[in-house]
Amino acid sequence: MNKQERLFALKISSIMATRLFGLFMIFPVFSVYAAQYENTTPYLIGLAIGIYGLTQALLQIPFGYLSDQFGRKPLLIIGLIFFFIGSVVAANSTDIIHVVVGRALQGSGAISAVLMAFLADFVSEGQRSKANAFVGMQIGIAFMLSLLIGPMITVNLGISGLFWVISGLSIAALAMVITLPHVKPHAQYTLSLTNIKQVLTAKLLKLDFSIFTLHLILTCIFIVMPLLLVENNIVATDLKDNWHVYLPVMFLAFVGMLPIIILAEKFHKHKVMMIIAIIIMISSQILFYQMPLTYTTLLILLTLFFIAFNAMEAMLPSLIARTATNDKRGLAMGMYSTSQFLGAFVGGVFGGWIYNIYSLNSVFLFTTLMSIIWLGITLTMKQQKF
Repeated sequence: MNKQERLFALKISSIMATRLFGLFMIFPVFSVYAAQYENTTPYLIGLAIGIYGLTQALLQIPFGYLSDQFGRKPLLIIGLIFFFIGSVVAANSTDIIHVVVGRALQGSGAISAVLMAFLADFVSEGQRSKANAFVGMQIGIAFMLSLLIGPMITVNLGISGLFWVISGLSIAALAMVITLPHVKPHAQYTLSLTNIKQVLTAKLLKLDFSIFTLHLILTCIFIVMPLLLVENNIVATDLKDNWHVYLPVMFLAFVGMLPIIILAEKFHKHKVMMIIAIIIMISSQILFYQMPLTYTTLLILLTLFFIAFNAMEAMLPSLIARTATNDKRGLAMGMYSTSQFLGAFVGGVFGGWIYNIYSLNSVFLFTTLMSIIWLGITLTMKQQKF
């Protein structure tokens, strides 16, 4: 990438990472701290964690389509305003139902597809894979940092203070958006059934299912993980020692994913690397279900999970950008992001329901089943030539 492309990729990835950092920071703490809200149940904990995914899923395609019609920047501003309002609602909540409403409003700022399409607009076709991989890695880093910083903020400021910090992050992201250029779209089209069918090809749908399953599993994991850490006496009940677990996991997983990304991007072995990552994911879920958890076993299993998660998070946007046609890229990214956030919602609902009806550990059986289905679908994919 040239200097301009690198700078633009940095800006887009920073906006994306800042916003997702805000959304993710409740993951490592909410299951434990939700007890302070009125009317809390395991099901509502899962719903509060995952509901943002439903509104994201419903609005990604409209946001992506409107950005193709009116330009990317106005939609980014509107989306971040919704995110700010939702964060403020959640920060002022005393009832978990109100937190659910706030999280739903946060998700209404459905700008992930717009950001990825904006990136593709300004980066040459030959460099898009690098740019998308860079954004994917930034998102992975943002997620890992959220696991470290979210508990630190919550211990000192409480769960309400955490949401106030998130609202501040939305303002920071908005300030970055203001610096981006406003460019009118080159092509206009209607949101017709014909155009939608063009982003529902077998190749794109399999990639959409991949991101759906990845974020379903992620949400389920973080309904369970904070409670398991406390129940197994790995961290204190206020989660202030979370960094003892997540810091080494963050480092090891980042190092572990690099060979997968290099082999996928440099040698064009995307399908093989996806299969390897999914097998690692399946192994981690089975072992989470079967093994007694100590600090050492948890460290190993979380590292395996995040190697697979970070690798897939980096590879999938690159594959979508390469597969979608130029004029429908916003719509294709909208479908991809819809799938991603629908996965988060389904993971929150089903993870919370399984925890409520059966047991905490039973959630891993569900994630194992979904991983196996994902592997079967990925095996039917053709290795793409770029």
